[in-house]
Amino acid sequence: MQVFFKILRQSQNSKPWMQTYTLDVDPGNTILDCLNRIKWEQDGSLAFRKNCRNTICGSCAMRINGRSALACKENIGSEMQRLQQLLAASNSNSGETLPEITIAPMGNMPVIKDLVVDMGSFWDNLEAVDPYVSTGARQVPEREFLQTPEERAKLDQTGNCILCGACYSECNAREVNPDFVGPHALAKAYRMVADSRDAQTETRLEKYNQGTAGAWGCTRCYYCNTVCPMEVAPMDQIGKIKSEILHRQDAQASRSIRHRKVLIDLVKDGGWIDERKFGLQVVGNSFRDLKGLISLGPLGLRMLLRGKFPLGFEPSEGVDAVRDLIESVQNLEQQSEPHS
Repeated sequence: MQVFFKILRQSQNSKPWMQTYTLDVDPGNTILDCLNRIKWEQDGSLAFRKNCRNTICGSCAMRINGRSALACKENIGSEMQRLQQLLAASNSNSGETLPEITIAPMGNMPVIKDLVVDMGSFWDNLEAVDPYVSTGARQVPEREFLQTPEERAKLDQTGNCILCGACYSECNAREVNPDFVGPHALAKAYRMVADSRDAQTETRLEKYNQGTAGAWGCTRCYYCNTVCPMEVAPMDQIGKIKSEILHRQDAQASRSIRHRKVLIDLVKDGGWIDERKFGLQVVGNSFRDLKGLISLGPLGLRMLLRGKFPLGFEPSEGVDAVRDLIESVQNLEQQSEPHS
């Protein structure tokens, strides 16, 4: 069958443009197969990265029909099926036109040429979390650092990361916050936290707890989990880092930790959030943070003038059920992840 390939092309210091190629393809052809044919048969100037062609190296990550993926993993058949599902969901009709596949470079990184991006920030942010097991503070054994099968199993999921950049490309937090290290880095960070051989766990957690550059910069949009080709689930790993931090810190440690703890406590008490207490306890640190309290003044005044300031609070129905549910989840977490 014939397929249009619309490729977003760009050279340095120039505006991007869309170029269309037509190929006769089979459903089993991968997107990378098709790009190779375009380069070899139609346009040798087209630039993209590739290496293993077996979903191992992660070199060929790019945006395919609007989401980041590996060109060697996705094939024509699956893309056509996905497009049909999108058309059906939107009640659109493609008519008699040829099917189209749109290909663009990854996001959150500057374009070098066509589908090749500069991954300098990607690697720099990975390096920022110290993604290496540290045994400097421990006595080196005569043979090796031993692990039980259970300890090793904790590393399996994060160990599958091939550093393709798909999660980084789709990260909304990274797009608006250049200080955020990204989901790839924090997934690797949790691998270090979970490694029983590492001697720097407390130092790591203190580092990952700093502002919005670390774990608290994640907006939990779920895109990283959706696009990861290796099912590493970066957002889940970031959540585990947050849990480790919360187990070690009280509510006075930082605003991020207070936000998490106060939110849970207020929902347990009232079924939903008492916004009056929430602002005072999180931003004002229960009247301990004078600067934070003052910062709430203008917002509180505007809410009063517009009649939006809640003068009272009424607990929701089913408070006891909500409280039981939260406590059950907390108990399960404590049982599944015991802490020394």
